[in-house]
Amino acid sequence: MDRGADKMTEPRRPLSRDRILQAALGLADDQGLAALSMRKVGASLGVEAMSLYNHIANKSDILAGITDLVAGEITLPTPDFDWKGEMRARSQSAHRVLMRHPWAAQQFQQPHPPGPNMMAYLDATLGCLMAVGFSPAQADHARNTIDNHIYGFTLQRLTRPSRARELSRQARRELKAIPKDRFPSLHRRTEELAQGQGAEVDDFDFGLTLILDGLDGLR
Repeated sequence: MDRGADKMTEPRRPLSRDRILQAALGLADDQGLAALSMRKVGASLGVEAMSLYNHIANKSDILAGITDLVAGEITLPTPDFDWKGEMRARSQSAHRVLMRHPWAAQQFQQPHPPGPNMMAYLDATLGCLMAVGFSPAQADHARNTIDNHIYGFTLQRLTRPSRARELSRQARRELKAIPKDRFPSLHRRTEELAQGQGAEVDDFDFGLTLILDGLDGLR
C-alpha cells in the first residue's frame, strides 16, 4: 500500500492583498526598492507575477500599500494637555520605524493615495494639535514642519555616521582639509568633534525641542 497516497496534500494559502504586501515589504527591507518588482514578489510567494494582478493594480499600488503598512507601526498621539510629550513620542516612534525600513522615509514624502493606517496617523496628529488650540490650518502646518524634521533627519542618519566614535573618526579626517585661518568657527567645531567633545547631544531631540517650543507660541 502506498503510504504517500494517504497523506493529505497541504493546501496552498490563497493569495490576498495583505499577503502580497507583506512579501513586498520584506523584499523592500532586505533588498531596497530598486530590487522590488512584481516578478520578485510573485516568486517569493511561489506564484507567477500575473497572479498578483487580481489583488494589486501595479507596482505603484504596491509602494502605496507597503508605505501604509509602515505607517501602521508608528505610535499614534492622543489628545492630551501635554501635547508636546505626545508629539515627541510620536516623532521618536516615527524615526525608529523609518530607520527599520530604510526606504520608507522617501516614500512617506511621495503623493501616494493615503491608506487607512496613514489616514489614522494624520488624523491622530491633527486631532492632538487641534485639541490644545491650534486651528486646523495651524495644526497641518505644524505637522508638516515636524514631519520634515523627522524625514530629513532620518535620511541623514541613514547616510552619515551617528555614533560619537564614528563622528570623531570622521572629524579627524576632515579636520586636515579645513584651513583654520579661513574657516575658524568650522575648524573649532570639527576639532571638538575630533576630540570626542559635544557629540553626546541628540540632534534629533534637540531640533524637535526647538520646533515644539516655537510652535507653542502660535496657540
